[in-house]
Order: sequence, then structure tokens, then C-alpha cells
Amino acid sequence: VLDAHWNDPINNWPLKLKGRVRDLALYGEVCLIASVHEGSGFVRLGYLPAARIAEVVVDITNPEQAIGVVTQKDVQGKAYRYKVVVLGEDAQLFSEEAQAQREGFADGEVLLWQTNKLASVSRGRSDLLAQFDWVDAYETYLMKVLDRADAAGAVLWDLKVVGGDQTAVDAQKKAFKPPVRRPGVFAHNDSVEVSQIEPKLAASDTTATARLLRNHSLGGATMPEHWFGGGGDVNRAASTDMGEPTFKLYTARQAELKLFLEQLGRYVLWRNKGLAEPDWSKPEWQVKAVFPELASKDVTKFASALREVVVAVAMASEKGLMAQETAVRMIADVAGRFGQEIDAAKELKTALAEQRKRTDAASAQDELPGELKAELAKMGQSGQTPAEPQQAA
Repeated sequence: VLDAHWNDPINNWPLKLKGRVRDLALYGEVCLIASVHEGSGFVRLGYLPAARIAEVVVDITNPEQAIGVVTQKDVQGKAYRYKVVVLGEDAQLFSEEAQAQREGFADGEVLLWQTNKLASVSRGRSDLLAQFDWVDAYETYLMKVLDRADAAGAVLWDLKVVGGDQTAVDAQKKAFKPPVRRPGVFAHNDSVEVSQIEPKLAASDTTATARLLRNHSLGGATMPEHWFGGGGDVNRAASTDMGEPTFKLYTARQAELKLFLEQLGRYVLWRNKGLAEPDWSKPEWQVKAVFPELASKDVTKFASALREVVVAVAMASEKGLMAQETAVRMIADVAGRFGQEIDAAKELKTALAEQRKRTDAASAQDELPGELKAELAKMGQSGQTPAEPQQAA
């Protein structure tokens, strides 16, 4: 069911997911109109641009919960009212006042994803909201620097008419053609003088101001300077540490997207099964969105730490200074840096069981006659196995 929804030609999530994630960052909201087939329960999604949303209505008794979306009026003057998808029956989730509100949204259902949203407001906010003014100031400043550079390369011709009245000056100005080509010639008598004047603009340190404005904007986006082409005094070691806050921010956004997609998956299954109130705790209703890691990890230091931890906890456990489960839990904590999730109690139980099997097998082999042990060892080295259990006995 999930694969059919994901790869449907209209839904086409492999192609459209990237654009929707970008819109979520730029507008702070993504609204998807859900169309459910009456017979099969198959879900297809349409896109409602954030600019067409006139209002997001919240629960009158719980302002944090969105219950409906009202669109701008179309060319026929109609505004649509969509019910926001909540995974469950209204009677079980909302108060009587909120249920009455929800009844007014009868034009369909929408999945509403919002980010950068304060609990007390109804709309999401763009990732660029804090930087809008500073990015605009940065662009304006760069345009002024460009105009200044253009003016510095300009040439002004000074045409001086000696002993002439205004009529003579106007006539000379009209007839004057600056020698733009090299070699250029301008013929005149002793009553006319021509000189070239270049603008003398005081030099200013535009680099420092531009960097200040740029870094102020980048800082609001939690983006290090060297990601945007500015090296500064950054070396490789420092740049690695400077990128960590940014990756944490992006990982937090990835966690949001994970929750959004998992909600979508549960909704698709819910509509497909047509149940009134699913038991979301059951495994068959669990949907997991899997994302790749944003950055490769330097596992060498974790490998070294794992080796040292294993040696240390083994010594502590052997001397009776630490419980075995605590030792395994510490090893699991370091292994978690590799992305491995280890249940310490379960892992210890399995390890002890395997150890008992090896001990029992070794004890059983010690009780065998010497000739039979030699024969079994020989067969093990050659990879042979006895044809009948009686032969081994």
C-alpha cells in the first residue's frame, strides 16, 4: 500500500519530495489536499500553495492544534474550507466546541506540515524570516559598491571656451566630439581648451563591511562563513567543529520531516483499511521513514574509544567492580556512535547463552576417548562430517 502510494504517477514522491521540502523551508508550510478513493481507500495528494491559504483555524480550546484551512477566494468568489488530518476520530480527540468547529470544514481533508511555528500562532514561518532585512541590506550595499566602481572608471571632458559668450559655449559643446578612439584627434583654436577629468573617489574598505553584513545573515541561518565562499582564518580542524551546529540544525529539520512522512504513511494505511479507530500501538500500523546521514562520521576515534572501553569494562567486571550488564551498557553507548542500537540486557543474555553452549561443548568433548577426539579434530580440519551419528559415538 505504501509503495503504491509513494510511486503513484500523481503522487510521485521520488520527484516531488525535494520541492516540497524546499517549500517548507521557504514558506514555513506545506499543505497537501488528500483525495481518497471511495472503493479502495487509495490516497492521492494535490498541492495547495501557501500563498492561497487565507487562514489556518485552530482549536478554540487548544490554540496549538490546527483543525482547518480556509483558502483565498477563487475567480468564482468561493473560498474552500478543508479539515486538517488528525489520525483518529473527532469524538475521541476533540472537545465538543472543537467538534462543532470541525463540522464547518466540509470541502475535504488536508495534510498540513508547518515549521518554525510558535505554539501561540497558527502559521509557520520561513527559515529566511530572520535574515530578510539583512540580506536586502547586503544586496543594496553590493549594488552601491558596483555603482561606485562604475563611477570610478568614468571620464569627464572639460571643454573651456576662452573669451566666448554663452552662445559660443553652447555651439562649441554641440560641435565637440570627444576622441573616443585611439589615436583620436580634436582640432581647435587657441580660444578652446580641452582636458580630461577623472573622478577622485576616496577609497574605502568595502570588504570589511560586506563581510560584516554577509556573516550577520549567515549567522542567522546557523551557516559557517566558509560554506559561503569566505575562508577567513579557518583551517580544516576549525571548519569541522564550526559545521557541527549547522548539522545539528539540519538533523533537527530531518527529524521533523521524518515525523511528517510517518504521519502521511499512517494516514495512507488508515484510509486503505477503512477502520474507524486503529490501534496505533500495533506493529502493523508503524511506519518508519529512513533518512541517510547528513555527514560521514570519522569512525577512527570511535573505534579507538570502543577498544579502550571494552578493555576497561572487562577488567572492572573481572575484578568484581562492575556488573556485567553495566559493562555491556557502556559498550553499547560507544557503539551507538556507529549507529548501532544495542539492548544491553538482551545482548548480555544472548552472550551468556552462547558462552554456556561453548562451555558445554568443550566439556562434552573432554569426556570423549582420546582416539575419538583425535578423529573428530582430524575431520574438522578436513571439513568432513560423519555419515551417521553412530559413527561419531
